[in-house]
Amino acid sequence: MHSSTARSLDVQVADAARAMAALGLVDAFGHVSARDFDHMVITPAADLETVEASNCIRIPLNATSLPAGCPAEAWAHLALYDRFPATGAIARAQPAASLAVGMLADRIAPTHGQACWLGDSVPVYPSALLVRDAGRGRRLAEAIGSSDAMILRGNGAIAMASDPATAVATMSVLAAACTVWLQTRGEPVAAMSAEEIRSWQAVKHELLPRLGAHLLRKAATTRPTR
Repeated sequence: MHSSTARSLDVQVADAARAMAALGLVDAFGHVSARDFDHMVITPAADLETVEASNCIRIPLNATSLPAGCPAEAWAHLALYDRFPATGAIARAQPAASLAVGMLADRIAPTHGQACWLGDSVPVYPSALLVRDAGRGRRLAEAIGSSDAMILRGNGAIAMASDPATAVATMSVLAAACTVWLQTRGEPVAAMSAEEIRSWQAVKHELLPRLGAHLLRKAATTRPTR
């Protein structure tokens, strides 16, 4: 039996999953999860457009195996929750621009104000091997460093946040940062100063959740009626 909090998280995770599909951040693959005390709630191995709260799967944070129907990359989520206790939700997606950036760079600096919310820079995970076991999950979690997002070479991106809607916003900001980086690559650009980066980071907790709420509303209006 789920607690009322768990039921609420199931709904939040499912809403965030469908929003990522509606916003074009995922294709047939991708997942969203949220921390629920000593468990996580995660979307099944399915097209996120089809996910409902009743489809979400609960996994102990100390799991040594994954239940049937769970995405194998849940190991990355578990490792990130273990390494970053303040993380409340994770989004895994394949923004098209992130695939190109992953082949061209090992790290990108903030390209615009909102990109500062991702961290002082965003690392690129150097391996395109699928993260389908606990060991690779731990290595991924170590590589993300102090950033809230990471580009996965040949495999999209992953983002951490306080809640599922804000995880969607973080992934959307990362997608935009990758697009801007590609558009300006090789051109003379005015890098953001440390003072500018800090000023944007200071308002992250105020503005990023607002972006998340906006994106979920926008996604809801673009989804076909079932």
